[in-house]
Amino acid sequence: METEEPENLSIESQLLAALETSWGYDAFRPLQREAMECVMQHRDSVVVLPTGGGKSLCFQAPATCLDGMGVVVSPLISLMKDQVDALRSCGISAAYINSTLSADERREIADQIQAGELKLLYVAPERLVDARMIEFLKSAKVSMVAIDEAHCISAWGHDFRPEFRQLRFLKEAFPGVGVHAYTATASQQVREDIAQQLQLESPQMLVGGFDRPNLVYRVLAANNRFGQVCEVIQRHAGESGIVYCISRKEVDRTTENLVRLGFKAAPYHAGLSDTQRAQNQEAFLSEQVDVIVATVAFGMGIDKSNVRYVVHAGMPKSLEHYQQESGRAGRDGLEAECVLIYSGGDLVTWKRIMRGGDPSVFDSAVASLEAMNHFCASVSCRHRSIVRYFGQDLEAEKCGACDVCLDEIDLVDDATTIGQKILSNVLRTEERFGADYNAKCLVGSQEQRIVQMGHDKLSTYGLLSSETVNTVRGWIEQLVEQGFLLRSGEYNTISVTPSGRQLLRREVEPRLLRPAKKEAQPKAASSESWEGVDRGLFEHLRQLRGKIAAEKKVPAYVVFGDVTLRDMARIRPSDVPRLMTVSGIGEKKQQDFGEIFLAEIASYCDQHELDRDIAVVDRPAKPVATKPKALAASSLAAMDLFRNGMSLDDAVVELNRARSTVAGYLNDYLKHERVTDPTPWVATEVIEQIENVLAETGLERLRPIFDALDGKIDYESIRIVASCWSNRQGEAG
Repeated sequence: METEEPENLSIESQLLAALETSWGYDAFRPLQREAMECVMQHRDSVVVLPTGGGKSLCFQAPATCLDGMGVVVSPLISLMKDQVDALRSCGISAAYINSTLSADERREIADQIQAGELKLLYVAPERLVDARMIEFLKSAKVSMVAIDEAHCISAWGHDFRPEFRQLRFLKEAFPGVGVHAYTATASQQVREDIAQQLQLESPQMLVGGFDRPNLVYRVLAANNRFGQVCEVIQRHAGESGIVYCISRKEVDRTTENLVRLGFKAAPYHAGLSDTQRAQNQEAFLSEQVDVIVATVAFGMGIDKSNVRYVVHAGMPKSLEHYQQESGRAGRDGLEAECVLIYSGGDLVTWKRIMRGGDPSVFDSAVASLEAMNHFCASVSCRHRSIVRYFGQDLEAEKCGACDVCLDEIDLVDDATTIGQKILSNVLRTEERFGADYNAKCLVGSQEQRIVQMGHDKLSTYGLLSSETVNTVRGWIEQLVEQGFLLRSGEYNTISVTPSGRQLLRREVEPRLLRPAKKEAQPKAASSESWEGVDRGLFEHLRQLRGKIAAEKKVPAYVVFGDVTLRDMARIRPSDVPRLMTVSGIGEKKQQDFGEIFLAEIASYCDQHELDRDIAVVDRPAKPVATKPKALAASSLAAMDLFRNGMSLDDAVVELNRARSTVAGYLNDYLKHERVTDPTPWVATEVIEQIENVLAETGLERLRPIFDALDGKIDYESIRIVASCWSNRQGEAG
């Protein structure tokens, strides 16, 4: 069999080859294949994937396969250079045009475009709407247009930017070129508005799952916020993290106190000069600084994959913002922690800020704020609460990755009696006060205001004197969340609802929680992801990465991500072929960094008398679902065809779908039905060749199999045979 020319390879094989060669990956993440196919087929699309879901690859990988140059529109000027550096480190010709470039630099890039040397060009939206820029790009061969952070185009989105509306001309300016919108957070209303504003033609709508199972969510009632922030940082000593504060003043104060305690921290907010912000951001990316303390202005322009924790030292203003901000943790897929510290005062602060904003969006902003407050006071699974807000759900009863499901908070024994005491105090103070005042009355505070009002004489005064103000305030928030109390008015006074009256008559019961008196528990994935890893070697490799990043003046993740370093410290490869089995190492990175990392591994292993080339099978297995995942509706249509032995070519005709799409359905079917015989779809002699190599290389990655077969057998056939072979191994085990 002769090696196929690239143009004759299936779309899936082309994309997998690009992923393997440039990025060192040999499989798609959820929805990536479908999103990439849209780009390859020039079909408009709107793609919603959570932060860390691999959105960028959805347009970067296919752009390298298409003839011409892909144009990426991004509002994140601070991120453009990092993304371009990352692409260049993978051997991909890329550039960016924004206001930070000099005239000479812009001319140099223009020459590259005219010479057809670029595969990807990043452009700020305000540059792209310039008529001269459009005319210039028309003279180039534009293969696709990607719009990042596309929710900014929708007035219904949480970060609306009017200048994005001018991008509606793109379909007219580049006829026949696919336009693709990407965002991490968008409701159905926002998705439809994006498509309408960009004038997309029958776009494919692809919406990924909003759940991030590698994140552990914790919500804490504020009780010495700074001390609580320090506890989280100390749990992650030497690791990268972000602390969000509501105001600039809080950012500065928190940073100063952290530095005073010896933490490597830096501030980030709009009150700093552009130069200072850039320096602090660079220090964080290059790991000279462990902690960035920031307002919400920080983060959209950050593509740091190994953030191990995000702390909100105050309640965010919406669940959209929380999902996006907390989602900056664990983008490499490894475990990370998200801690939210809140009090009722945060609600008051945000409402005051919102009153000074755009009156036309005040009501919707307050509604989003109330939903966020509901989340904080909730006694339900945090993961489920987030995904339900975005219209999805979780199958598992317990997520195993939040304070509620990890049993870090305890049910109060006599919640009904406590609830009655709280509601009685609200009534006796004539429903004129907020949560904080009522909590202080109930614990017996001698605060001057309480004494002056005569409320220290009430029968309910001091009824909960054995509790702290923070604990009682937390219960009040939970009663509001469960509908027994109502918060209203400018000063957030609380009153008793009809359901609250039922509680007073013991006709219903509340569910009240208090923080458990035990340490935060790691989730199972935390220990699994470290299994077999020599932590000392990992730390040596991390330091080497930092040194190289500093020399090259690029973020540390551009060299290698934490997943790759852990894999190196687990396998401890002795040569290039073994190194290439490590996740995240493509050909360019192997050429640039392979020798120096292999030398570091050899030195460490010799010094500590460690074995090398640890068998791939010793690496931790990925979690296996207890039952096969249900096939999508489109896959079900193909199931009967494959069950009856229909060939892939015939199924493509029967279903009238792209070959790569039908190949995906076949792989879904093989896994779902645990098929062990690939002969209906692959020739017997080809099966034999592939299985002989599988016996030598194992299943961890497809690229070594492809290379061992001298590139003469396509990825499509390899994947089919590998799936069936894996199913047989499972039966044998």
